[in-house]
Amino acid sequence: MAEPRDRKGTGTGDHEPYPGLQIIHAGLFRTATKSMALAYRELGYTAHHGLDDVLNGNPWIQLEHAAEATWPGVQGSQPRVKFTRKDWDEIWAPYDVYTDLGSMFVPELIEAYPDAKVVIVKRDPDKWWPSFKTELLDSLWHPRAWLVNWITWNIIRCRAPFTMMKVHLGFFGVQNRADIDAVAKQRYEEYYEHVLRAVPAERRLVYELGSGWEPLCKFLDKPVPDKPFPRVNDRAEHDKGEKERMETIKKAFLKFLVPFLVAGAAVGIAIYAYRT
Repeated sequence: MAEPRDRKGTGTGDHEPYPGLQIIHAGLFRTATKSMALAYRELGYTAHHGLDDVLNGNPWIQLEHAAEATWPGVQGSQPRVKFTRKDWDEIWAPYDVYTDLGSMFVPELIEAYPDAKVVIVKRDPDKWWPSFKTELLDSLWHPRAWLVNWITWNIIRCRAPFTMMKVHLGFFGVQNRADIDAVAKQRYEEYYEHVLRAVPAERRLVYELGSGWEPLCKFLDKPVPDKPFPRVNDRAEHDKGEKERMETIKKAFLKFLVPFLVAGAAVGIAIYAYRT
Protein backbone atom coordinates (compact mmCIF):
# COMPACT_ATOMS: atom_id res chain seq x y z
CA MET A 1 0.00 0.00 0.00
CA ALA A 2 1.29 3.43 -0.90
CA GLU A 3 2.25 5.88 1.82
CA PRO A 4 1.09 9.52 1.70
CA ARG A 5 3.55 11.96 0.20
CA ASP A 6 5.14 14.64 2.32
CA ARG A 7 3.07 17.83 2.12
CA LYS A 8 6.21 19.57 0.89
CA GLY A 9 5.66 17.73 -2.37
CA THR A 10 3.53 20.67 -3.46
CA GLY A 11 6.62 22.77 -3.90
CA THR A 12 9.93 22.57 -5.71
CA GLY A 13 13.47 21.58 -4.82
CA ASP A 14 14.21 18.07 -3.57
CA HIS A 15 10.53 17.11 -3.34
CA GLU A 16 8.62 15.68 -6.25
CA PRO A 17 5.86 18.08 -7.38
CA TYR A 18 2.36 16.99 -6.44
CA PRO A 19 0.57 15.68 -9.55
CA GLY A 20 -2.90 16.38 -8.15
CA LEU A 21 -5.79 14.15 -7.16
CA GLN A 22 -5.94 11.04 -9.32
CA ILE A 23 -9.44 10.13 -8.17
CA ILE A 24 -12.31 12.35 -7.06
CA HIS A 25 -14.53 10.36 -4.73
CA ALA A 26 -18.17 11.46 -4.96
CA GLY A 27 -19.70 9.73 -1.98
CA LEU A 28 -21.04 11.63 1.01
CA PHE A 29 -20.50 10.73 4.65
CA ARG A 30 -22.23 7.45 5.57
CA THR A 31 -21.80 5.89 2.13
CA ALA A 32 -19.16 3.28 3.02
CA THR A 33 -16.32 5.81 2.90
CA LYS A 34 -14.00 3.76 5.13
CA SER A 35 -14.44 0.63 3.01
CA MET A 36 -13.71 2.64 -0.12
CA ALA A 37 -10.61 4.18 1.45
CA LEU A 38 -9.29 0.71 2.26
CA ALA A 39 -10.07 -0.44 -1.28
CA TYR A 40 -8.16 2.48 -2.81
CA ARG A 41 -5.18 1.75 -0.57
CA GLU A 42 -5.23 -1.90 -1.57
CA LEU A 43 -5.00 -0.78 -5.19
CA GLY A 44 -1.90 1.27 -4.44
CA TYR A 45 -3.38 4.73 -3.97
CA THR A 46 -2.69 7.05 -1.05
CA ALA A 47 -6.20 7.52 0.30
CA HIS A 48 -7.33 10.01 2.93
CA HIS A 49 -10.10 9.10 5.35
CA GLY A 50 -11.03 11.69 7.95
CA LEU A 51 -11.95 9.31 10.77
CA ASP A 52 -8.46 7.79 10.78
CA ASP A 53 -7.33 10.66 13.03
CA VAL A 54 -10.10 13.20 13.55
CA LEU A 55 -8.32 15.65 15.84
CA ASN A 56 -4.79 15.71 14.49
CA GLY A 57 -4.71 14.09 11.07
CA ASN A 58 -6.83 16.46 8.99
CA PRO A 59 -6.24 19.93 7.48
CA TRP A 60 -9.14 21.48 9.38
CA ILE A 61 -8.17 25.12 9.04
CA GLN A 62 -7.67 24.82 5.27
CA LEU A 63 -11.00 23.00 4.94
CA GLU A 64 -12.71 25.70 6.99
CA HIS A 65 -11.31 28.30 4.60
CA ALA A 66 -12.48 26.16 1.68
CA ALA A 67 -16.01 26.10 3.11
CA GLU A 68 -16.01 29.87 3.52
CA ALA A 69 -14.74 30.34 -0.04
CA THR A 70 -17.22 27.85 -1.51
CA TRP A 71 -20.31 29.02 0.39
CA PRO A 72 -19.93 32.76 1.10
CA GLY A 73 -22.18 33.95 3.88
CA VAL A 74 -22.30 30.66 5.77
CA GLN A 75 -22.81 31.29 9.48
CA GLY A 76 -19.64 32.46 11.22
CA SER A 77 -17.58 32.71 8.04
CA GLN A 78 -14.96 35.21 6.91
CA PRO A 79 -14.80 36.60 3.35
CA ARG A 80 -12.62 34.39 1.13
CA VAL A 81 -11.70 34.40 -2.53
CA LYS A 82 -12.62 31.36 -4.61
CA PHE A 83 -10.25 28.44 -4.13
CA THR A 84 -7.83 27.70 -6.96
CA ARG A 85 -6.06 24.50 -7.94
CA LYS A 86 -3.10 25.63 -5.83
CA ASP A 87 -5.34 25.99 -2.77
CA TRP A 88 -6.79 22.51 -3.22
CA ASP A 89 -3.30 21.09 -3.76
CA GLU A 90 -2.25 22.44 -0.38
CA ILE A 91 -5.07 20.46 1.24
CA TRP A 92 -4.74 17.16 -0.60
CA ALA A 93 -1.03 17.18 -1.48
CA PRO A 94 -0.10 13.93 0.29
CA TYR A 95 -2.93 11.96 -1.32
CA ASP A 96 -4.16 10.49 -4.61
CA VAL A 97 -7.77 10.32 -3.41
CA TYR A 98 -9.82 11.45 -0.40
CA THR A 99 -13.06 9.85 0.75
CA ASP A 100 -15.29 11.58 3.30
CA LEU A 101 -13.92 15.05 4.04
CA GLY A 102 -13.68 16.21 0.45
CA SER A 103 -16.96 14.75 -0.74
CA MET A 104 -19.03 17.91 -0.34
CA PHE A 105 -16.57 19.90 -2.45
CA VAL A 106 -16.86 17.60 -5.47
CA PRO A 107 -18.20 20.24 -7.92
CA GLU A 108 -15.20 22.45 -7.12
CA LEU A 109 -12.74 19.55 -7.29
CA ILE A 110 -14.07 18.42 -10.67
CA GLU A 111 -13.25 21.88 -11.97
CA ALA A 112 -9.82 21.99 -10.29
CA TYR A 113 -8.75 18.49 -11.43
CA PRO A 114 -10.17 18.00 -14.94
CA ASP A 115 -8.08 14.89 -15.60
CA ALA A 116 -9.04 13.01 -12.43
CA LYS A 117 -11.32 10.01 -12.63
CA VAL A 118 -14.54 10.25 -10.64
CA VAL A 119 -15.94 7.38 -8.57
CA ILE A 120 -19.56 7.91 -7.52
CA VAL A 121 -20.96 6.00 -4.54
CA LYS A 122 -24.59 6.48 -3.57
CA ARG A 123 -26.94 4.84 -1.07
CA ASP A 124 -30.70 4.80 -1.04
CA PRO A 125 -31.51 8.23 0.44
CA ASP A 126 -34.10 6.72 2.80
CA LYS A 127 -31.37 4.54 4.29
CA TRP A 128 -28.64 7.17 4.12
CA TRP A 129 -30.50 10.01 5.85
CA PRO A 130 -31.27 8.40 9.27
CA SER A 131 -27.66 7.27 9.56
CA PHE A 132 -26.25 10.62 8.44
CA LYS A 133 -28.56 12.55 10.76
CA THR A 134 -27.83 10.42 13.83
CA GLU A 135 -24.11 9.89 13.42
CA LEU A 136 -23.09 13.30 12.12
CA LEU A 137 -25.62 16.08 12.51
CA ASP A 138 -26.97 15.13 15.93
CA SER A 139 -23.41 14.76 17.20
CA LEU A 140 -22.23 18.10 15.80
CA TRP A 141 -25.21 20.02 17.15
CA HIS A 142 -25.71 18.14 20.42
CA PRO A 143 -26.95 20.46 23.23
CA ARG A 144 -23.72 19.85 25.17
CA ALA A 145 -21.45 20.04 22.14
CA TRP A 146 -20.46 23.62 23.00
CA LEU A 147 -18.18 22.39 25.79
CA VAL A 148 -16.51 19.77 23.60
CA ASN A 149 -16.08 22.37 20.87
CA TRP A 150 -14.58 24.87 23.30
CA ILE A 151 -12.05 22.30 24.52
CA THR A 152 -11.29 21.11 21.00
CA TRP A 153 -10.32 24.59 19.85
CA ASN A 154 -9.05 26.41 22.96
CA ILE A 155 -7.03 23.54 24.41
CA ILE A 156 -6.29 21.10 21.58
CA ARG A 157 -6.23 23.86 18.94
CA CYS A 158 -8.28 21.86 16.47
CA ARG A 159 -11.00 23.45 14.29
CA ALA A 160 -12.77 20.17 13.48
CA PRO A 161 -16.30 20.89 14.84
CA PHE A 162 -16.43 24.43 13.50
CA THR A 163 -15.22 23.32 10.08
CA MET A 164 -17.74 20.50 9.93
CA MET A 165 -20.59 22.83 10.87
CA LYS A 166 -19.68 25.30 8.14
CA VAL A 167 -19.27 22.54 5.55
CA HIS A 168 -22.69 21.09 6.31
CA LEU A 169 -24.53 24.40 6.53
CA GLY A 170 -22.94 25.48 3.27
CA PHE A 171 -23.58 22.20 1.48
CA PHE A 172 -27.26 22.17 2.42
CA GLY A 173 -27.64 25.89 1.75
CA VAL A 174 -29.04 26.82 5.16
CA GLN A 175 -28.05 29.05 8.08
CA ASN A 176 -28.86 26.73 10.99
CA ARG A 177 -29.17 23.06 11.91
CA ALA A 178 -32.96 23.13 12.18
CA ASP A 179 -33.35 23.85 8.47
CA ILE A 180 -31.27 20.91 7.21
CA ASP A 181 -33.91 18.21 7.70
CA ALA A 182 -36.38 19.78 5.28
CA VAL A 183 -33.90 19.98 2.40
CA ALA A 184 -31.55 17.06 3.07
CA LYS A 185 -32.88 14.40 0.69
CA GLN A 186 -33.50 16.88 -2.12
CA ARG A 187 -29.97 18.26 -1.76
CA TYR A 188 -28.62 14.69 -1.69
CA GLU A 189 -30.25 13.90 -5.03
CA GLU A 190 -29.19 17.23 -6.55
CA TYR A 191 -25.60 16.54 -5.58
CA TYR A 192 -25.44 13.26 -7.49
CA GLU A 193 -27.37 14.66 -10.44
CA HIS A 194 -24.84 17.48 -10.71
CA VAL A 195 -21.90 15.09 -10.71
CA LEU A 196 -23.46 12.98 -13.47
CA ARG A 197 -24.06 16.07 -15.59
CA ALA A 198 -20.64 17.59 -14.97
CA VAL A 199 -18.46 14.55 -15.65
CA PRO A 200 -18.28 12.79 -19.04
CA ALA A 201 -19.36 9.14 -18.95
CA GLU A 202 -15.88 7.88 -19.85
CA ARG A 203 -14.39 9.67 -16.86
CA ARG A 204 -16.80 8.43 -14.19
CA LEU A 205 -17.91 5.21 -12.55
CA VAL A 206 -21.14 4.78 -10.63
CA TYR A 207 -19.94 2.15 -8.19
CA GLU A 208 -22.64 -0.04 -6.67
CA LEU A 209 -21.83 -1.02 -3.10
CA GLY A 210 -21.48 -4.77 -2.88
CA SER A 211 -20.32 -5.24 -6.48
CA GLY A 212 -16.79 -6.19 -5.46
CA TRP A 213 -13.46 -5.41 -7.08
CA GLU A 214 -14.17 -5.94 -10.77
CA PRO A 215 -15.95 -2.71 -11.79
CA LEU A 216 -13.62 -0.53 -9.73
CA CYS A 217 -10.45 -2.23 -10.97
CA LYS A 218 -11.61 -2.14 -14.58
CA PHE A 219 -12.35 1.57 -14.34
CA LEU A 220 -9.01 2.36 -12.67
CA ASP A 221 -7.07 -0.09 -14.85
CA LYS A 222 -5.79 -2.05 -11.87
CA PRO A 223 -5.42 -5.83 -11.38
CA VAL A 224 -8.08 -7.44 -9.21
CA PRO A 225 -6.65 -8.22 -5.73
CA ASP A 226 -6.73 -11.80 -4.54
CA LYS A 227 -8.73 -10.96 -1.42
CA PRO A 228 -12.27 -9.91 -0.55
CA PHE A 229 -13.33 -6.32 -1.09
CA PRO A 230 -13.06 -4.38 2.20
CA ARG A 231 -16.26 -4.19 4.14
CA VAL A 232 -16.20 -2.02 7.23
CA ASN A 233 -19.16 -1.20 9.41
CA ASP A 234 -19.20 2.60 9.09
CA ARG A 235 -21.27 3.02 12.23
CA ALA A 236 -18.94 0.86 14.31
CA GLU A 237 -15.97 2.73 12.86
CA HIS A 238 -17.61 6.06 13.67
CA ASP A 239 -18.43 4.98 17.23
CA LYS A 240 -14.85 3.80 17.75
CA GLY A 241 -13.45 7.06 16.43
CA GLU A 242 -15.87 9.10 18.54
CA LYS A 243 -14.86 7.20 21.68
CA GLU A 244 -11.17 7.80 20.97
CA ARG A 245 -11.84 11.48 20.26
CA MET A 246 -13.70 11.94 23.55
CA GLU A 247 -10.91 10.24 25.48
CA THR A 248 -8.38 12.61 23.92
CA ILE A 249 -10.58 15.60 24.78
CA LYS A 250 -11.06 14.44 28.39
CA LYS A 251 -7.31 13.98 28.88
CA ALA A 252 -6.59 17.39 27.37
CA PHE A 253 -9.17 19.05 29.62
CA LEU A 254 -7.84 17.36 32.76
CA LYS A 255 -4.30 18.40 31.83
CA PHE A 256 -5.59 21.94 31.35
CA LEU A 257 -7.23 21.92 34.80
CA VAL A 258 -4.22 20.60 36.75
CA PRO A 259 -2.44 23.98 37.21
CA PHE A 260 -5.67 25.58 38.43
CA LEU A 261 -6.32 22.73 40.85
CA VAL A 262 -2.77 22.89 42.16
CA ALA A 263 -2.98 26.66 42.54
CA GLY A 264 -6.33 26.37 44.29
CA ALA A 265 -4.97 23.75 46.65
CA ALA A 266 -1.92 25.91 47.41
CA VAL A 267 -4.11 28.91 48.19
CA GLY A 268 -6.31 26.76 50.42
CA ILE A 269 -3.30 25.43 52.32
CA ALA A 270 -1.88 28.94 52.71
CA ILE A 271 -5.18 30.27 54.07
CA TYR A 272 -5.46 27.34 56.47
CA ALA A 273 -1.87 27.84 57.67
CA TYR A 274 -2.44 31.56 58.15
CA ARG A 275 -5.58 31.05 60.20
CA THR A 276 -3.98 28.44 62.42
